[in-house]
This record gives sequence, C-alpha cells and structure tokens, in this order.
Amino acid sequence: MERLTLRPYEVADYDAYAAMVADQVVVRHAGAPMTGEEAWMRLLRFIGHWSVFGYGLFAVLDRANGQYLGETGFMDFRREVTPRLNPSPPEAAWVFTSAAHGKGYAFEAATAAHRWMDAHYAPPMTQCIISPANLGSIRLAERLGYVPHDRPHYRGEAMRFIRKR
Repeated sequence: MERLTLRPYEVADYDAYAAMVADQVVVRHAGAPMTGEEAWMRLLRFIGHWSVFGYGLFAVLDRANGQYLGETGFMDFRREVTPRLNPSPPEAAWVFTSAAHGKGYAFEAATAAHRWMDAHYAPPMTQCIISPANLGSIRLAERLGYVPHDRPHYRGEAMRFIRKR
C-alpha cells in the first residue's frame, strides 16, 4: 500500500466527503446525491461505528499529498433486505471520488481493508451488496474473492448479494 493511507474518518473529512457524495457520477448506482446535511449525518454515523464496533469505514488518502480519494472498509449496516440476511456478517463497502476512478485505488485500498479486518477480527465471512448495474464494483468484488450468492431486494430494487468466506 505504497500510494495510500487508510484511517478512520474524522470530522475534518466533512468537506471532501460531502463533495464526493454530492457527485452524481459517484452515487449513480446508490441513489441520489446527498445534501450537506445528509453527508454530515452519515459521516457522524461512520465515526461512531468505530466507537461501537471497533471497525468501520476508512477514509482513503493519497499518501503523497493527503488528498481524499474515497472510502473502504466494513460496516454493520443492518440493511432491511428481502430475504433477510442471516447471519449478518460485516458488509464490505467502497466508494471513491470521480477523480480516483480507473487508477486502481479501490482495489489497493479494499485489499488493505480486508487484510486489516482479517488480522483484527477474522470474521468467518464478509458480504457486499451491489447494484447489478454497477459493473465496476462487481468486478472489484470478484477480484477480492467475492462470489454471487443471492439476489436480495433493497429499497425496492434487486441487488447482487455477494459473499466471501
């Protein structure tokens, strides 16, 4: 991980995070762009997740200049999907700024986050839920060793449920 720094989110990440989740290109497979208020509440949730669970999403920074590139890590989202996810292992996630797309940052960062999770918690399985239209994210999940498992519905839309053992 020569190019990147991964660390838990901080309040100081708000401006960069809010810009990322307001970008239609970034969120096109995950809903509408967020308002500043929505981004603030989500950022606080991410920060609090670390306090409760000891893991969460990492802010991903360019090691050379400190520029915010995106996020990756694991959360207990408690998504209300049908059929229910049971058991509910940690859910892997990754989102990167438009400027970071196509540069290999997501794979590098997600690989590091998976190694960290395995070293600290060794969950028997992790999962990710991806929109079927998000082909880039599906390819990344497959590179990380995830395999299709089920087709749950989340917020009325079919998703790809992918598990890694």
